[in-house]
Amino acid sequence: MFRHQKELQFEVKVERPDPQLAKHIQELLGGQFGEMSVMMQYLFQGWNCRGNEKYKDMLMDIGTEEIGHVEMLCSLICQLLDGASPEQQAEAAKDPTLAAIMGGINPQHLIVSGLGATPKDSQGVPWNAGYIVASGNLLADMRANLNAESQGRLQVARIYHMTKDEGVRATFRKMLARDRYHQYQWMAAISELEEKNGVVVPASFPPEAEKESQPHALEFWDLSEGEESSTGLWATGSAPDGTGDFVYLPDPAPQGNIPDPIVPAPELHHDLDGQATNK
Repeated sequence: MFRHQKELQFEVKVERPDPQLAKHIQELLGGQFGEMSVMMQYLFQGWNCRGNEKYKDMLMDIGTEEIGHVEMLCSLICQLLDGASPEQQAEAAKDPTLAAIMGGINPQHLIVSGLGATPKDSQGVPWNAGYIVASGNLLADMRANLNAESQGRLQVARIYHMTKDEGVRATFRKMLARDRYHQYQWMAAISELEEKNGVVVPASFPPEAEKESQPHALEFWDLSEGEESSTGLWATGSAPDGTGDFVYLPDPAPQGNIPDPIVPAPELHHDLDGQATNK
């Protein structure tokens, strides 16, 4: 059950309208790494979680908080659009400099949403459920969550420097602080799961199940010019799970065959030479 409270998690109060900034903030709302994505990602991971209830409870806690962050961004966008009427745009267009600035606004904020936020990114691309990860594997999902929070915080930090509006910046600082904590949280969960099950996903398919292919799990194939990559721990160190030492291959050779596919039947009109064969 969800219940809405009228108060926002943190105060949102801008100093002045800024339609162009509102367009940028749409990325933080409906972009690939926006708040809508982490909200849906954590909630679906939580709804689908089976087993240890502490992970499910944590996912639902943070997913529900992210609903609040979506609402904060919607409020922020709405406030930045206050006063962005068609008449004001027409007046601004008389000044070439102002016209250039106002030309960067999102026309859908006027045409579609009536000066409101939309579930889209800064280019007007609708939010996509394909942005989220909810695999049912806890370690894989927690790693995806760490990446999502890392990318999201990065984008907030970038837009933070695009404005001098202290009200907007204050809201962003709250989000940056919470995103920092969420990174700590996923790191802690990842560490706990790695200690329990190992570092490789899925733990239920152990290295010995790879049989004759096990040595390939320790090889670094250098497939680009130069050998700078040979100095990294991924090429000279040991596997984190203690299964062996990495091997650097400076000039790896293919170990497979040349594909020789069967030519399809002529009725498929492929215009290929040769006859259909059965090899």
